[in-house]
Order: sequence, then C-alpha cells, then structure tokens
Amino acid sequence: MDIVELADRLWRGEASVKDHHPIIFGGELAEITDGVAFLPTFGNCSAFSTDDGLFMVDTGSAFTAPKMHEELRHWSDDPLNTAVFSHGHIDHVFGVGLFEEEASTNGWRAPHVIAHEHMPRRFDRYVMTAGYNQIVNRRQFGIDNLMWPTQYRYPDETYVHEHTVQVGGLDVHLRHEKGETDDATVTWIPSKKVLCTGDLFVWSSPNAGNPQKVQRFPREWAQALRRMSQLDAEFLLPGHGMPIIGASRIQQALTETAEFLEIIVDQTLEMMNAGARLSDVISSVVAPSHLSDRPFLQPVYDEPEFIVHNIWRLYGGWWDGNPATLKPANDRLVAAEVAELAGGAGRLAERAEELMAEGSSDAERLAGHLIEMAWLSAPKDRAVAEARQRIFSVRAERATSTMAKGVFNWAARESTGESS
Repeated sequence: MDIVELADRLWRGEASVKDHHPIIFGGELAEITDGVAFLPTFGNCSAFSTDDGLFMVDTGSAFTAPKMHEELRHWSDDPLNTAVFSHGHIDHVFGVGLFEEEASTNGWRAPHVIAHEHMPRRFDRYVMTAGYNQIVNRRQFGIDNLMWPTQYRYPDETYVHEHTVQVGGLDVHLRHEKGETDDATVTWIPSKKVLCTGDLFVWSSPNAGNPQKVQRFPREWAQALRRMSQLDAEFLLPGHGMPIIGASRIQQALTETAEFLEIIVDQTLEMMNAGARLSDVISSVVAPSHLSDRPFLQPVYDEPEFIVHNIWRLYGGWWDGNPATLKPANDRLVAAEVAELAGGAGRLAERAEELMAEGSSDAERLAGHLIEMAWLSAPKDRAVAEARQRIFSVRAERATSTMAKGVFNWAARESTGESS
C-alpha cells in the first residue's frame, strides 16, 4: 500500500498502528512533494533534491542503509552533498558510508555531515558502554545476535542552538531541542513547507520513558513540539512511522502530543511536591483520557507509566521514597526470606499463578513480584522456572508496548535458559 494512503487511513482510524507498528514499519520510497523523497524504514530517511546534489535528514541503520541507498538511487543519481543527523541513535546515523564510497569512486566531493554539538559525546558514551547497550537492545527488541557498534561516523560540523545552511539553493533551518535525546535537531525547509522532526514525533506515545536507556526530557519535549507547531508546515516527516500531510493535521498532532506530555509531567510533579512515594505516583498518574483514541499517541512502543519514572529521575533522583530501598538487601536474600516465610518457593509460584488467573492488572503485577522471588530463591527448581516462563509469557502477550514486551519475553526465555 502507498505510504501516503496508509498514513491517511491511520489518521482516519481505518487502519491501526497495532497492525502497522511505527517503529518497525518499512515501505517503499515515496515522493511526498516535488523534490522531496521519504524512505520509511527502521529509522526513516528524508531526501531533498537540490542544484548541488542531495540533502538528507538521517541515513538509516547499518541494517537498513543498503536498502535505503538502493531505493534512493532509483529516485536520483545525484551525489549526497550534506546530511543532517536528527540525533545520534544508531538507527539513524549509519548510511553515510555508502555515499562516501560512491564519492570516492566517482571523484565527487565527500558528503558533509552536520549534527548538534552533543552528538560526539553520545558516540563516545556508546563506545564506553558498548556491552551494556548490546545487552539492553537485545532484550528490548528480542534480537539475540544484535552486535552493538563501536565505530561511528562523527559529524564534520556541529552547532549549538540554531543553524542555517544552504545546499544547492535550498535553505535549511536547524534547531536544537531536547526530548528523547539531548542532541536532537529539528530540520525545517521553509520553501518546501517540510518539517523533519526526527524522533520528537514517531506516531506513538512519546519515547520519554524507556526503562533501559538514559534520561529523557518530557517537559522540554513538549516545548519543542509547540515550537514546531508554529512553523505552519504542510508536510511532517517523522523519525519513525508515516508522514503527516496537511497543516491542520500537523498542528493537531504536535499540539496534542505536547499536551499529552504536559499533563503527565504536571500530575507527576504535583505528587512529588506533595511528598508522595514513586510507587504511589506510578499508580496514580494517568494519561489524558480525552486523547486516548489518537492514532499517534497509542502506547505501542513506550507507555505513559514509564514516562513517570523518567520525570521522577530527572527532578527527584534515583531514590523512590521507600526507606527500605535506600540501602536495600540483595534481591536474592529478600526472595529467600520471603520464600521461607511463605512455605517455600513452590508456594510463591503457586500463588503467583493463582493471581495471574484472576486477570486484573493489580493481580498480574503482584504475580510478577511473587514469581520473581520464587525463581530467585530457587533458580534450579524446574517447576518454578516453568511457572516463571508461563507468567512472563502471558505478561508479554498482554503488554501493549515494545518496551514491556521485550523485558517480559526476555524473562520468559531466561527462565528456560534461552536468553543471552
């Protein structure tokens, strides 16, 4: 299906993001408007034809860059003049090498890469934490053979707040924002009325809470969305998911996503300022119900509950307000003590399965605690391991977000010794 048609059907509610997941969606290149190509993949790319070669926003991941390059070459033979990295996540920054090889072969000028000044520090951190990032991304996406890269294409030019460049007569306006990352760049092409948001808009509940990644900035994210809404764009090309065409739709998508984040931030801060514990905040803060049906705010990748954690971490630190967790005992010691009090690991596992059978959200969450204690206290007990596998498999099936599904599926596989 044509991606523009699919985007329209999703907006109208005739298709669902559950069936067309914005993060893993892929499709064929589409010319969105004259001289502007959109390449939907795992980390979208946008290309602009200019009088002096191509200008691009993002260049794909190591996995998708070859297909992206092939698709683009069906659309244009022009060399790549300049690329902007919308942020430093690895699904957006690994396609320049193919264009550099072309340039070397054909005697063209090498592509010029622009990014925010924080991006080199991100790449440095990725090298320093390569092992950890490999583990958490295998867990998050369920890809057991994923190898985290340790070599990156650093930008040739960086900027601080705002930057304007000209590429072959095309005026390009760059602005730094904070949201999912601290190195985000918004790209605005006034002559084309095209707005490239990077991952500040991805057709899902904003990825402002990812439980295994570094700090997100939901309040600043909302401010960035409101600034973008004032540009009067006609074409929105996101970092993931489908394009949005039409000023009124773009205005709605940006302002309502900002409102979504603002409401969650305000609720969380209100409870923090009143002295609530994190567990009470998590169980009390809710996403705005009047936005629950929006196709671009569904919790299919991240979810509001996780955003609360990141707000707490940003403004309140790592301690959750429970005095027992300030200097806690090792999880295995706690599990062993509780198992002994309960009558053994088997009894904990049995009760966990009873709770799962009840079907309520609270019961399911309690089941997760109990089965984890059972398994930690008796990791070699086959019956307990099998119960853990069953419980977290069900939790994965019932979860809506990629984040939750990834962790629960990892736990299920770990129970049977399958996870890496």
